[in-house]
Amino acid sequence: MTRRWLRPTLVAASILLYALLEHYTSTTGATTPGTAALGAALATTPLLLAWLLFARRLAPPRVSLPVALLAAAAVLMSCWRQIEHNFPLMFMLQEVGVYLMLAWGFGRSLLAGQVPLCTHWAGMLHGPLSAQVQRYTRSVTLAWTVFFVAISLSSALLFRFAPLRVWSVFSNFLTLPLAALMFAIEYALRRRRLPWMQHASLADTAHAYFATTRRGAAPRC
Repeated sequence: MTRRWLRPTLVAASILLYALLEHYTSTTGATTPGTAALGAALATTPLLLAWLLFARRLAPPRVSLPVALLAAAAVLMSCWRQIEHNFPLMFMLQEVGVYLMLAWGFGRSLLAGQVPLCTHWAGMLHGPLSAQVQRYTRSVTLAWTVFFVAISLSSALLFRFAPLRVWSVFSNFLTLPLAALMFAIEYALRRRRLPWMQHASLADTAHAYFATTRRGAAPRC
């Protein structure tokens, strides 16, 4: 395996392992001793990482990180029992929160005076865009907004009304494949609607986006 594929492979393996552990703890935590503690640890890990990243922005790391760790430890110690009893709810709220943030980012870029995200990324890859391409990429931005809202609502409704196992399968094993299917459908439609354009892959789009972000020209959305 070349070094080019090592990092993506490790990231994909980590995501899969986390999903498997989340599914296991969500579906067996109430009946298997010790599983609730693992589920609570998994549910709090993303929040802890986000908190530490946020703390690093407030002050120099050598000051902010110890204080942030002490604060996080105090909160976890005081709330751990409640977390163990409610970690599936934490999983659901985090997932729904992420997809709603994505929906907000795509949706806000559709407001007057903003550049739709997909239009912005197409412009980075292809330069000035025709009116037809701008209309198409605006529609794609709207489609992704609706998609992320639909995923969020589906997850919340399944968690509330379906067996926990059903929600967990949807949350851990179907949302990312659905996003991949969404991209594949859009890519096929783009080739049919805009056959004259040089079509970029998702990797090309991501590379252009992060390269532009590093130069300080992130999209206004």
